Amino acid sequence: MRIPLVLFLLAPLVEIASFILVGQAIGVLPTLGLVLLSAVAGVVLLRFQGAGILRRLQSEAQRGVDPGRELVHAALLAVAAFLLIVPGFFGDIIGILLFLPFVRDLAWRLIKPRIVMTSTFSGGGGFRPQPSPRDNVVDLDEDEFRREADPNSPWRGPRIGRD
Repeated sequence: MRIPLVLFLLAPLVEIASFILVGQAIGVLPTLGLVLLSAVAGVVLLRFQGAGILRRLQSEAQRGVDPGRELVHAALLAVAAFLLIVPGFFGDIIGILLFLPFVRDLAWRLIKPRIVMTSTFSGGGGFRPQPSPRDNVVDLDEDEFRREADPNSPWRGPRIGRD
């Protein structure tokens, strides 16, 4: 719990430091140009990569394949684009890395064991629920069920307050 909080607090400091270092190395205007270029690149890459992800989601849905991997890829692409659009060089580096398919695959392999799927996509048009422990319940009508008294039941005995 403390590590994400520390990272959240340190990220702006790292970005400010990267602006200072890059600004000193190449100047103010080229630094601002790089920031604008990374924002435009983020929008363009998200548009092209996002369209590809949507096509792959559709094809996997038609084949009845689990779309979990493609959904994680889509989420990582959105994070990557956000990191490129928001000014900062450290975030840009992480964003560019997330646009690389093998980095997203690595993230998928790390995330996959932690994901619990409660339904699977059926190619016939929708999600099909996975069997659950309640699926072995037998539903009987009143004429199919009757209760018989068990003489050995610990719950059998005199009832207080009932006639």
